[in-house]
Amino acid sequence: MKTILKKTSVVLAFFAIVISANAQKSYTLDAKTNFSVAGTSTLHDWVMKSESKTGTANLTVDNSKLTAITSIDITLPAESIKSEKKSMDKVAYETLKTKKIKNIKYILKSAEKVNETSWNLTGTYTIAGVSKELKTSVKTSVTNGIVNLQGSNKVTFKEFGMKSPTAMLGTIKTGEDLTIKFNINFK
Repeated sequence: MKTILKKTSVVLAFFAIVISANAQKSYTLDAKTNFSVAGTSTLHDWVMKSESKTGTANLTVDNSKLTAITSIDITLPAESIKSEKKSMDKVAYETLKTKKIKNIKYILKSAEKVNETSWNLTGTYTIAGVSKELKTSVKTSVTNGIVNLQGSNKVTFKEFGMKSPTAMLGTIKTGEDLTIKFNINFK
């Protein structure tokens, strides 16, 4: 009898592992992913966007609902962030220290489900070589197997060891506050 119970326990444990492993899936960033950073200056408000990015996530989707977020790892080449003006890009790249630090990164540390379509993510942003842990509230949806996450973070240049850029001998000054926005799709 003990032998039968042991064998049954081993078989049940094996099936539990197989079922949980099959439920979680590795995803990669889709081309329809958008990242941007927005700020102000004494001249005008501005937005810079990145079209180039790589990233992976381990997610669990059940009945077209996101039920678990195990990992997210995203990398943006710092010089892929562009505005509509090359002169502004040059100043931004100096601020981001892109000659030495080539990438901006995000690595998830934990995820807490709030409700069916909202999550609180805690992760580490590394910008200009400085890492900072931030909480982010995200809205989620799943459509045709594509997992969408949308959210934003308010940060400052100072938090990441950067000085607010200036131009034209200091007559144009950038505001200290920035908003990082993302609308990302994992497939």
